[in-house]
Amino acid sequence: ALTERTNLAGVRHILLVLSGKGGVGKSTLSTELALALRSAGKRVGILDVDLCGPSIPRMLRVQDSAVHQCDSGWVPVFVGQDKAIALMSIGFLLERPDDAVVWRGPKKNALIKQFVTDVAWGDLDFLIVDTPPGTSDEHISTVEALRPHQLLGAVLVTTPQ
Repeated sequence: ALTERTNLAGVRHILLVLSGKGGVGKSTLSTELALALRSAGKRVGILDVDLCGPSIPRMLRVQDSAVHQCDSGWVPVFVGQDKAIALMSIGFLLERPDDAVVWRGPKKNALIKQFVTDVAWGDLDFLIVDTPPGTSDEHISTVEALRPHQLLGAVLVTTPQ
C-alpha cells in the first residue's frame, strides 16, 4: 500500500472517462481533454486502461514508444515536443500495437491494479483515465484501485439515441 500512496501522491485530480457502450468517443474525449488542460498550463497524465482497444498512443502519435522501468515503477511515455503529457497504455506493452487483447478477468484486473500503482506519474494536476466500454470488471478494479486517492471525478460519454 505504500507504493500506491507514493506513485499517485503527486496527482491532484483523477478523472475517469466512462460510457455505457463502445464507439462513443471516450478515447477522443480523453485525448482532447488532456490537450485542452495542457493548453491551460496544467500538468496532465493519461492512463489508458482500455485493454481491448488502446487507441490513445496512436491518437497522440507515440504508438511506437516503449515503456521503461525505473526505481519507482514504469516510466510513462511523454508526449509532444514539450513532453507535457504523460501517457501509460497497454498499447505500449503489446508486441504489435494493433493486436487485440483477449484476457480473462483476473489477469485484466491485476494489470489495471499494476497500472494504477506502478506508474511513476510524478506531479500532475490531472490524471485522465480512459476506460473500456460498458460497466465491467475493469471499471470496478480501476475504481477500487483509485478509491484511496481523493478528488476522483467522472465524465460520462453518451450518445443521443
